[in-house]
Amino acid sequence: MTAIPMMDDTSIDASVPWHYGDPFKEQRTLLAGNGRVDLSHREIIRVAGPDRHEWLHALLTQHLLEPFTSSQALSLSPNGHIEHDLHLVDDGAATWLILESGNAENLLPYLKKMKFRADVEIEDVSEAFAIVGAPGWVSSVYPVWHSPSAYLAAPDPAVAYVPSRPASWQVSEIIVPRELLDDELTDERIGTWAWEAHRIRAGVARFGFETDHRTIPHELGLITPAVHLQKGCYRGQETVARVYNLGKPPRRLVQLQIDGSTNELPALGTPVFSEGVEVGRLTSITQDYESGPLGLAVIKRNVPLDATLLVGEVAAAQTPIVVSD
Repeated sequence: MTAIPMMDDTSIDASVPWHYGDPFKEQRTLLAGNGRVDLSHREIIRVAGPDRHEWLHALLTQHLLEPFTSSQALSLSPNGHIEHDLHLVDDGAATWLILESGNAENLLPYLKKMKFRADVEIEDVSEAFAIVGAPGWVSSVYPVWHSPSAYLAAPDPAVAYVPSRPASWQVSEIIVPRELLDDELTDERIGTWAWEAHRIRAGVARFGFETDHRTIPHELGLITPAVHLQKGCYRGQETVARVYNLGKPPRRLVQLQIDGSTNELPALGTPVFSEGVEVGRLTSITQDYESGPLGLAVIKRNVPLDATLLVGEVAAAQTPIVVSD
């Protein structure tokens, strides 16, 4: 099976296969619940030791006191801006933190600085272990992260700021020894094009794409899936509570159905306009096998929910993901 690399070799996903010859077929295979995706460029930090649950619970936005659990959590700045988006799974002996490529070198020093007297062992194990993506919530002999139920199309109970989604995003990320990566990928391999299309179709934000230096969790619909509102103190909690209880986030995540009459997709970062005024930028883009060009954007909150937008000079209808009014 021939792997096709990313067309844009500057992409964060450039080191793993984009597709294997028929990306639309791969999208259909993924939606049918089959196939495996090479996500071996992701990075992994392993935290062991008897104090790991309480220690991580105090640092991050999610409730993390239970062993043998899978969750999503954020590391915030003192002002409540997202610094890291973590996929965590605990196997009973350690908690594994899955990060986007290039983020471990920034998070690791912070974790070690915050260790103090906690009985924890912190290690970057990215060279020894790799991530394999799978559709659905699968089980494995290896540690597996499951996407939170908040990413279902109709979550129950409804997620804060996100009453519904255009589709469900139900996936797993399997942590395997790197030398066994090919064995776990199997013969039915799926590229990152289909994996990204699956995410964009459901309107799920991705760190480094929908985030920037001033993003707060409310703007991306991360209150509930990644932020627990009833847990104890953590860095950035004051901003989270203040916006949730007293204010409204300044921006909101939308899905864009982009006019497909042109042959080229708009580039990431293309300005988004409403009535001639720039209101945001295109943050994710894909060619969906069914809907054509689909994108995500983070736009100003006061843009009408039914407004037709322009991505550069291309018309786009919006499906609101985050609704804060």
